[in-house]
Amino acid sequence: MASDYRSVLFLLNRESLESLLQNAVKHCPKAEGEIYDARSILALAFQANPNSEEIWLAAVKLEKSFSRGQDSTPVMMKSIKLEWVLRNLSEAEKLLDEAVQKYPDFAKLWMMMGQIHQEQNHIDSAREAYKQGTKKCTRSIPIWLLLARLEENAGQTTKARSVLEQARQRNPKCPELWLEAVRIETRGGRKDFARTLMAKAMQECPTSGILWAEAIFMESRPQRKTKSVDALKRCEHDCHVLLAVARLFWSERKINKSREWFNRAVKLDPDLGDSWAYFYKFELQHGTEAQQESIMQRCVMAEPHHGENWCAVSKATPNWRLRTKDILPIVAKFLKPVEKE
Repeated sequence: MASDYRSVLFLLNRESLESLLQNAVKHCPKAEGEIYDARSILALAFQANPNSEEIWLAAVKLEKSFSRGQDSTPVMMKSIKLEWVLRNLSEAEKLLDEAVQKYPDFAKLWMMMGQIHQEQNHIDSAREAYKQGTKKCTRSIPIWLLLARLEENAGQTTKARSVLEQARQRNPKCPELWLEAVRIETRGGRKDFARTLMAKAMQECPTSGILWAEAIFMESRPQRKTKSVDALKRCEHDCHVLLAVARLFWSERKINKSREWFNRAVKLDPDLGDSWAYFYKFELQHGTEAQQESIMQRCVMAEPHHGENWCAVSKATPNWRLRTKDILPIVAKFLKPVEKE
């Protein structure tokens, strides 16, 4: 039965697809082998329509039917995420309260709890969720970053610094934590202190591409080229450094060289969405319609999932239905203009 479903899945319209999914769940609810067939059908359905609310519901229903006696963490995650994106926040919070009791060392649950509280401007509750998360999941870098950013956004810069210092003590040689500490000082206008922190960061993490890439644009314009040469010596095959060099040539109006280095960056790591977004923004400014369309199509084919700016858009709950072709221009629009670097 499952093979028959697979053979026609991509020929169906949305209404037929929903009917097929209902049958898949109905006919494959118990036997373990049939469960895997149903999961296979759903996996193909996600490929055909990854943002379909109906497919999400079918997947959650299927997993719930098979989760008794199993590790249900993935099921709970799917259920919580679904309630969140559908804006049923009270139900999402109830599920999270249950989930963190069962799985207190699962960092993503604490992160989701804090983020949902933040969305509702419940800052104290968000802070407590993140704090609990850092206690239970000390090695989770993202949750330390969320707590530090919450404190900074609340005007508590000193607390944000303290959070990051604690995080570095528990997670030494972590470039992401050093980078955030540097950026807090930069955002606060304390550029000299930011440079001092960056020097310490690079002593501890001398081959970190994200630190070298940041360091290039912390220099004055006349010194950036020298810094980029040093960065390439240390991190010749790091996509963040290649991207920084491309942006540097862009800022100097060296269009051909910039395009060459953008191409190097996306070829080295096509999963880094930030590279595609900068490349697309560059072509919108300097390229032809054909060149712009080429970057769009290449990005769609690559389906990137990582990148600081990329994830800020792609993982935002209001954007859960967006696909790569929708996300790319949004990220490109909000990237920092190269002229102001």
